[in-house]
Amino acid sequence: MTASFVVAIFAAIILASLLAAPRRVTVDGFFGGQSDTGQAPKLLTLVLSQVTTWIFARSLMNAAILGYFYGMAGTLAYAAYYGSFLTGGFVVARLRAGGAESVQDWLGTRFGRLGTSCYNLVIALRLLSEVFANLIVVGLIFSAVLPEIALAKELSIALVALLGLAYSAWGGLSAALRTDVLQMAVFLVVFTVAFIAMLLSPSFDLGAVLTAQGTSGSYNGWILMAVAALQVFSYPVHDPVMMDRGFLADEKTTRRSFFHAFWLSALCIIAFGMFGIQASLAGADYEGQLIGTWAGMFPSWIFAALLISLLISALSTLDSALSSASRLCVEELALAPRSLNGGRAVMILFMLAGAALTLWGNATLFDAVAVSGTASMFLTPVLIVGLVMGRTVALWSYLVAFGAALIGATLYFARAADWAAAVLPEGHKYEQLLAICIIVLIVGFVAVFAGARRPAEEVEPAE
Repeated sequence: MTASFVVAIFAAIILASLLAAPRRVTVDGFFGGQSDTGQAPKLLTLVLSQVTTWIFARSLMNAAILGYFYGMAGTLAYAAYYGSFLTGGFVVARLRAGGAESVQDWLGTRFGRLGTSCYNLVIALRLLSEVFANLIVVGLIFSAVLPEIALAKELSIALVALLGLAYSAWGGLSAALRTDVLQMAVFLVVFTVAFIAMLLSPSFDLGAVLTAQGTSGSYNGWILMAVAALQVFSYPVHDPVMMDRGFLADEKTTRRSFFHAFWLSALCIIAFGMFGIQASLAGADYEGQLIGTWAGMFPSWIFAALLISLLISALSTLDSALSSASRLCVEELALAPRSLNGGRAVMILFMLAGAALTLWGNATLFDAVAVSGTASMFLTPVLIVGLVMGRTVALWSYLVAFGAALIGATLYFARAADWAAAVLPEGHKYEQLLAICIIVLIVGFVAVFAGARRPAEEVEPAE
């Protein structure tokens, strides 16, 4: 019954998303999110779109898994990444105050084409990982609820990829914004019902959940909290989905949308993490990224509600990732003509690449966050010194910071290899990640301060 219910509800949500997508779309609406009458998105649309694209399926699973292993410390550590709405809103406000129309615009003025190329490489990998990770969660869910179907994982990934691509490619960013509102509204209702049911269950003890140590102790959860604190300034800037939404509406509406998205998404992440904590307190075995664990813990309707929540968040992130990918490749990289067909071609390529990566078999969901978050850390010293302090940063300093971050991300990704293990300090992988982050920031700040000169406004733009 659970399988048929989940499939039926999710099919209805996809159909509703297809119907909600705009019937008529312009080039400006496809890439810039304006309505067919040329209006910018309103506050509620921006808030719900920001939240639903950031509490995506991978994030919900990460919060629950970290809660299972490290208790409330693990869940709070992941929730700390949602401080990115505050730091991201700050960066967007400073960029707009200086007249920049995007992060690439600001970087290009100061570091030329090479500077924007480094940044675009990182965000292209970020977008590809978004498509890959959310499709992986879709496959994990359907392989769990339809075990009797041999190719349930592969077929579900292919079907969701195709249907998600259908309405995304039709309307671009304008479709993503409209469907985000619908999908977030459904998500909040479904998830709130499941959460209240857990709170009212006889076995639930709020005090025990809030003080839980997890199955592995809370120590590494606090280590991850320190990692999040180091990455939270640069993390939002390398996420084009968030940055794109920072330049759609007027400055007041944008500022308010970032604040409201922060508290709403953080609450959702902490609440979802409690399902993982509850599983650890119940003594349930970790099974199938917690999906199998929940199947044996909760009544079928609560289990179904959790799965539907995950599927909605996966779908809502796919369309936003694809619309940002089309804007990146068309407007920033000029790899395709600025037309509906040009944007759609980019979406198809990104969806095919993301789906192909699901065959790779790596379902360690937090690794994508850790690797991309580390790679983005070159932006922290550059933005603090260049944007906040108003100093000019030399191109060589920027490249040294970028190189240090890329090496750090590679080391963490390849930590099991002999050559990486010989360089990394001994300890848990999160302790290694913290050490990498500290070194990346030290190298970056030393290089940037060494190359910092007179205020940026006195210097000619880079060619």
